[in-house]
Amino acid sequence: MPNDLSPFARPNRRLVTAGLVAGLAAGVMPWRAEALDTASARALVVQAVAEVNRTINSGKSEQAMFADFERLFVQYADVPAIARTALGVAGRSASRAELAAFTKAYQGYISRKYGKRFREFIGSEIKVIDARQMKSAVEVISTAYLRNENPFEVRWHVSDKSGRPAFFNIIIEGVNMLASERTEIGAMLDRQRGSIPALTEQLKRAS
Repeated sequence: MPNDLSPFARPNRRLVTAGLVAGLAAGVMPWRAEALDTASARALVVQAVAEVNRTINSGKSEQAMFADFERLFVQYADVPAIARTALGVAGRSASRAELAAFTKAYQGYISRKYGKRFREFIGSEIKVIDARQMKSAVEVISTAYLRNENPFEVRWHVSDKSGRPAFFNIIIEGVNMLASERTEIGAMLDRQRGSIPALTEQLKRAS
């Protein structure tokens, strides 16, 4: 039976999600997720978006909601893997301390960036339709229904590479959200002349 959930984003408003998150087709993350079954992956998506919905409807201030969104991002997403992929090739030469600082700044940046858009989706829903095992992950397939908009497809990629089920990418109407984030972070890094510490400081200040 489909599960009704509140959505993360509209395709033409791709400032949402779980960040979250490079695609399987590009082979950016050659993960193996045989231990993760489709029911567990599906349950993760159902629970994650339900909690986002509760936060949206909590009546909290925007700043308080940002803190909640960051907590949920850390809880349900593989944030270190997402951050490394967003950073791209530059991350290979970064020190452990630089990567840790970037990851912390990135999770806050993503939470603020997408959190500002969530209120737009009150009263809408996502229906989880199916989940299927893939070579490198489990893909959870859903349909999003927004007010005054045509339904559109949202696919969630979930893995247990980190030692627990967590999503690492969202594909909205064929648009790879993590690949989009990687392009944006890459452009920001270029403006910082390749300095990861400078990029980290920029993300801390970004609203």
